[in-house]
Amino acid sequence: MTRRAALWLALLLPWTGPEAGAQPADPPPAAAPAPAPARPTLAPPPRPRVQGSGPRESAEDVALGSHLNANTVAVISGTPGGTYFRMASDLAFVLDGINDLRVLPVMGKGAGQNAYDLRYLRGIDIAFVRTDSLDQLRKDKRVGNARSHIAYIARLFNDELHVVASREITDIRQLTGRKVSFDVRGSGTDVSGRAMFAGLSLAVDAVNVDQPTALAMLQRGEIAAMVSVAAKPVAVLAEFQAGDRFHLLDVPFAGGVAENYMPAELTHADYPLLAPEGIAVRTLAVGTILAAYNWPKGSERYGRIARFVDAFFSQYDAFLKAPRHPKWREVNLTAEVADWPRFPAARDWLEHRIAPAPRVAAAPGEVAQFLAQRRNSGEVDRDQLYQEFLKWRDGRGR
Repeated sequence: MTRRAALWLALLLPWTGPEAGAQPADPPPAAAPAPAPARPTLAPPPRPRVQGSGPRESAEDVALGSHLNANTVAVISGTPGGTYFRMASDLAFVLDGINDLRVLPVMGKGAGQNAYDLRYLRGIDIAFVRTDSLDQLRKDKRVGNARSHIAYIARLFNDELHVVASREITDIRQLTGRKVSFDVRGSGTDVSGRAMFAGLSLAVDAVNVDQPTALAMLQRGEIAAMVSVAAKPVAVLAEFQAGDRFHLLDVPFAGGVAENYMPAELTHADYPLLAPEGIAVRTLAVGTILAAYNWPKGSERYGRIARFVDAFFSQYDAFLKAPRHPKWREVNLTAEVADWPRFPAARDWLEHRIAPAPRVAAAPGEVAQFLAQRRNSGEVDRDQLYQEFLKWRDGRGR
C-alpha cells in the first residue's frame, strides 16, 4: 500500500479513541514548579498589542488608561470585616482624589501571606504586615535578602492576641493537647498565634478554619478554643453572642514571648459579652506595619508610592475622626521599626516636615531590656511586672 493510500485509509476509518465528550487521559505528571523568580527591579514593559487582536484604541483611550495606572496604588489588606480590610478602606476613602491619587484595596489572607505577596506579586505596592511576619520572611531560605525588597512606610499599631474558650476553661494551659483554631492557613493569626503559643511552650492540636466557622465549631464543642490576632475590637468577636458560655482567656507575659511580643490588655469596653467588668484580660500584642515594595528611586512605581506617602502623612488628621477605625489614634508616624529600612520617600518627608527626631516606639527587644533592668536576685515573675511595664511604656511615649 502506498503512503498516500494509507493516509486516505486512516482518514476514512471510524474513530476508535474515547467517546465524544469523554475526559481525555490524564497527562503525564508535570515536573515540580521551579522556585518563583526574584521580583524585577523595574516594572515589565506593556505587552504589545497584536495587529487585529482586538478593537483599535483611540488616543483618548490610551491616555485614560495611562492616567489611571499612573495614579493608582494597590494595598493588600485582609479578609472582609477584618481590621486591615477596614483600614485599607479608610485609606481609599480619605486619600481618594488627592493629587489624582487612587488607593485600590485588595483583599488578602492577612499579615502572614501579605509579606510574601508584597515581595512577589506583581501589581501590589503596599501591604499591611507585622513585625513577626517580616522576621518570618527574612528567615525563609527561599527568599533572597528581604530587607532590600521591602521597606516600611510607618509603624501603625498593635494587634492583640484573643483566645476565646468556654468558661469551663479558666487557664490557658488547659488547652494543651486540645483542638484550637488559628484562622485560615497563611493568615496573620496563623503565623503570629502559633508563634505566641510556641513562645509560651503551649502545644495544642492546631486547626485552620475561618473565624465564623471557628466560632460555630466552638459553640458545638468541636474545638476547645479559637484564636484571633487582630486589632481590637475585632468585629466578629464583638458581635459574637457568647451568652454565659464563653469568655476571653488570660494570656501570661512569660517564657520566650518577651523577645518578640509585648503585653497588652482587653477590656469589657472592647468586648462587653466576653470580658468581665472592672478586670482587664491580660494578653500579648504584635506590631503592625504599613510596608511598601522598595522600588528604586526614579522609577514610575517609586513615584506612585511617594505620592501616596505625601497624601497619607499630610492628611493623617482625617484618620483620627469618626467613622475611621479607632486604631488610627494609636499610630505614631515617627515611630521606627528595628532592623528594617524606612521607605526613602517616607523618611525624607518626616525629616523635612517633623521638627523632632523620630522616636523609636517600645519594641519587643525593649520589653526584654525593661525586664533585665528590673531583675533582682532569683527568678522574676514577669506577670507581676505587667502593670509596671505599661506605666514605663507610657512614660516613654507611645
